[in-house]
Formats: sequence, C-alpha cells, structure tokens
Amino acid sequence: MGHREHEEIAKEKFRSVKVSVITISDTRTESEDVSGRIIIEMLQRSGHRIFRYIICKDEVHEIRRAVLEVLRGSDVIITNGGTGISGRDVTLEAIKPLFDKEIEGFGELFRALSYEEIGPSAMLSRAIAGVIDSKLVFCLPGSQNAVRLAMEKLVLPIIPHALYEVRKHETI
Repeated sequence: MGHREHEEIAKEKFRSVKVSVITISDTRTESEDVSGRIIIEMLQRSGHRIFRYIICKDEVHEIRRAVLEVLRGSDVIITNGGTGISGRDVTLEAIKPLFDKEIEGFGELFRALSYEEIGPSAMLSRAIAGVIDSKLVFCLPGSQNAVRLAMEKLVLPIIPHALYEVRKHETI
C-alpha cells in the first residue's frame, strides 16, 4: 500500500479526533487567551472534538501535570506558549522527556515557514512535536500568528496520517 492509500484510510479513520488544548502562560486568563481560542476554533472547523482546555503556569511540574491529566482521554494534545528562549520558557523541558518519539521534522518545518514570515527571529522558536503513549503532542509558540501558521500548514493537515502511522500496529 502506497502513501496515498495510507492517507485516504487515515482521513476516514481519524476524521474527527479528541484534542486537548493547553495554554502555557503566567499571565493569560481564559478571556485573554486568543491563541488558545484560535486553536480550538480551527480544530472544531476541521471536525475535531475538544476533550479539555487548560491554562497552566509556565512551570515544569504544572505543564507535566496538565499533559498527563489529559493524556488518557485525548488523541492529540496541542500546547501553546513557553517555547521561546527566555528563562521562563520551560515547555520543552517539561514535555520533551515524556516523548516516546520526537517528530523532528515538525520543528524544522515550522521554523522554515516562520522564517518566510518573520525572518531570522524564527530561529528563536523551540516548537516541537512528539508521541506520548500513541498520542500526538504539538508544542506551539504562544503568538497568534505562529499558532495560525502551525495549525493551518502543519498540524491540521497531518493529524489523520500521523495518528494512522502511530497506531497502525496496535491491536484494539
């Protein structure tokens, strides 16, 4: 079976999945979380279901707790915020050790696409993706433009195929 056949099977099997959205911020409230709302709206317009929405502080233990809390009920987890290079940006330090596998191409492609929009500042993003317990995890920057770019160009188009690949050898 070729790549195209896999994509067609994946689109059918994973047309609508459960997604949790975690906003990582020391200052945002639900009413101020524009990036979180953008992610949720884009997911819902694409037919996906929101399992949980959480705002948590930019603290390693808080981020890990939030991810582990939603892991069981989610097919996909999308975080936003905490992926920069400031001292308070610890999303990677919290989540990367939980990965069973890292999807290196996600960060590479995100930074390449970002470079086209914002120039050399794109290299300061530490956006990553990976797999934890057969669930996809995408760690996006917190800016609205970065969220839109990542969701439109990378996350939404790959969810079905990536879940198919991650789960194709599982017995359910």
